[in-house]
Amino acid sequence: MNNSIPLPVGQPADPLSDITFDELPERLQTAACRAGWDTLMPVQARGIPYLLAGRNMMIQARTGSGKTAVYLLPMLERLDPNIDACQALILVPTRELARQVCQEAQTICAGTGLRSTAVYGGVGYGAQIDALRRGTQIVVGTPGRVIDHLLKGTLTLKRLSTLVYDEADHMLSMGFYPDMCDLQRYMPHHEIHTCMFSATFPESVMHTAEQFIRRPEFISLSSDHVHVTDTEHIFYVIPGMDKDRSLVRLIEIENPDSALIFCNTKARVRYITVVLQRFGYDADELSADLSQDQRERVLGRVRAGTLRFLVATDVAARGLDIPRLSHVFLFEPPEDVESYIHRAGRTGRAGAAGTAISLVNPVEKPAVKRIADHYQIDMQERPVPTDAEVSDIVAERLTVLLEASLRKRDKLQTERSRRFAPLAHTLVENEDELPIITMLLDDYYQRLLHAPVSRSDEAQASKPPKSSRPSRGRRGGRGQQRR
Repeated sequence: MNNSIPLPVGQPADPLSDITFDELPERLQTAACRAGWDTLMPVQARGIPYLLAGRNMMIQARTGSGKTAVYLLPMLERLDPNIDACQALILVPTRELARQVCQEAQTICAGTGLRSTAVYGGVGYGAQIDALRRGTQIVVGTPGRVIDHLLKGTLTLKRLSTLVYDEADHMLSMGFYPDMCDLQRYMPHHEIHTCMFSATFPESVMHTAEQFIRRPEFISLSSDHVHVTDTEHIFYVIPGMDKDRSLVRLIEIENPDSALIFCNTKARVRYITVVLQRFGYDADELSADLSQDQRERVLGRVRAGTLRFLVATDVAARGLDIPRLSHVFLFEPPEDVESYIHRAGRTGRAGAAGTAISLVNPVEKPAVKRIADHYQIDMQERPVPTDAEVSDIVAERLTVLLEASLRKRDKLQTERSRRFAPLAHTLVENEDELPIITMLLDDYYQRLLHAPVSRSDEAQASKPPKSSRPSRGRRGGRGQQRR
């Protein structure tokens, strides 16, 4: 594979004109009215003509932009309700999104004879198998659970004509890359109309598109600004003394490939390093208090790419270049505005997408505004993720890992594990034994996601090769309107 893929910008060489609501085919207008709207959002006006024309597209569209209708409405023209088999497969990163897309497909396709089914992990197979056996033309699912149904023979892709990768950057961050590769073995040999939607197009998404889409074209739908090579600037206002816990929550949500965490003082560097280490992260510090031997040891791991989190002051990190740094966290605003560019500029290099995240208390918020105004930076304020949101993300990510590990087990390993079935039933049925289950799940998750790089081969295998992984932030938040 070519590891220096040129990032696309602009529009296709043979662009199509935007479409208006009145120019939609009649059945698409009827479906849109059924969904409760009578105008097209910008992403729909620009994107629908390309999908109606059957062109393979890479489409930049953020959560809440209306992108779901961009690929659902054209299916009314391209799918045949008389063929009782899966003709469209929509791959999504989470069960929440699978449910949302499936529900919207059911609304749009009502009365057309087209049926849709959602399949995702973390729940039983029974209801999903029953729905697939009744026949469905549109399947919406997470890659791992789709593979499970293919292995069970409850799903076939022989009649597949349309394939959609929705929120591709998020899909990669959830660890679905191996499953996305494995799915290629089940694809039919005939031509498949394929599209990929992503909020940003870092190198990881570009590699994925090159592997899975034949001669893709690129358009930006979410705004006039193409989020391809730039750094995303985000800040969170943290109330009270909760910055350290909020940093941990953000790391869990973002799941960065590697990160540099800036603090203003040596004492704060030491404190944050201890917090991260005690939470199980592979973290180390770089400060003026280190001996030369200690500094060389840390720098050696940085250069080798085997240290995931480095905590440092501006002075200690001066002149330090970390290749493929996906995230920079500013635990507190810098003491002068120039230092922000010094810090944030460590990520988003060499054509990769990067993310700079600032944690500020209410008193520090004006400092962020001064920095944004001074450099004319689009600094996005986002709500701090709650413990429940972190739990949901971690649970889905762990489900992906567990189901992938289960699929890799051979018959002997499967037979060996059956001896623990009675114990598993006992633990599940006895609430007092819940700490044992949570301990085992936590240990497995920590071993795969937060162990030092040199000891986490299985977790590394879940990443696209030679790529800068995308931001894991909740772009636009959850629960926004999708059309």
